[in-house]
Amino acid sequence: MTTSVRVPTHRWAKKDNDLATILEPGQIEAAATSPPFLHLPPQNLFALRALRLERLAEGHPLADYLRLVAGLCNVQQQLMDDPPAAAVPDPQRIRLCLEHGLPPFAADSLVREDAWLAYLQGLLQHYQPPPQPAVENAVATLREASVGQLKAWAIALVSGQFALLPAALVPFLGAALQVAWSHWLLSTKDLTLKPGNSLNQCPACGSPAMAGVIRHRGKYNGLRYLVCSLCACEWHVVRVKCVYCEQSKGLQYVSLDSDRHAADKAPLRAETCPGCHSYLKQLYLECDAEAEALSADLSSLILDMRLEQEGFVRPAPNLLLAPGGD
Repeated sequence: MTTSVRVPTHRWAKKDNDLATILEPGQIEAAATSPPFLHLPPQNLFALRALRLERLAEGHPLADYLRLVAGLCNVQQQLMDDPPAAAVPDPQRIRLCLEHGLPPFAADSLVREDAWLAYLQGLLQHYQPPPQPAVENAVATLREASVGQLKAWAIALVSGQFALLPAALVPFLGAALQVAWSHWLLSTKDLTLKPGNSLNQCPACGSPAMAGVIRHRGKYNGLRYLVCSLCACEWHVVRVKCVYCEQSKGLQYVSLDSDRHAADKAPLRAETCPGCHSYLKQLYLECDAEAEALSADLSSLILDMRLEQEGFVRPAPNLLLAPGGD
């Protein structure tokens, strides 16, 4: 799917990391107790994403794409509310993983099995593609593909090898994988997870983070949680630290927004690291309480373009968009 987009003019702002500010608003309260490690997504996550995407699509240069993803999110919510029967991982495996401190829904192994395929079939059954040849062809390709081919594409997607599958298939395949893993996460009772091998690794499925969220309410006030690109699990990581190389020196916060916000009040900012030249988008809910990670990411691709021009690399995937595609 190819879209020609005229990039609008935005204000580009940076804010240096001020290490003299030891505690930011909300962190004093949060520091009084041990921060909760997990913040699980709500059961209506995909419905919320769909509503947010529809709102963000108004007047946006990528409006058609955002509305297409909103439609996929609505189907994802249908599958969350009425999941395929018996499409669950082996309970004994989950128990053993938890006992040994491993991600219980490890994507790199479960994607090679059959349980998630029922969610893809359900998504293809419920999704009504718009009358666009590229979308219709992508859906038809997935419907006609063999199980072996579907697994090969899915393995490539969850491992970040986007070049190994057609870009037009990514949103649909990614949507099916997301709803499968999110449902498994939320349907597992008394889940106790341990930190992954790296700060940006999801403790539930081992996938990389898509973005960060600075929360603003209750015991989560002022705390940063990373949002999994696959299952949407959120886990706590201290602020003012690169989640890739773990250094704190010289971090900058970059925003690309309209004149409605001051640089330090933008709801979405990228944390850039001069050490490893990576960046991570972060949402500040005190500036926009309704912000949501996936929709905010897809609606701010102009920020990615600018950071790429400045030499920064984005390690964080979005499973509904192939890098370089649209």
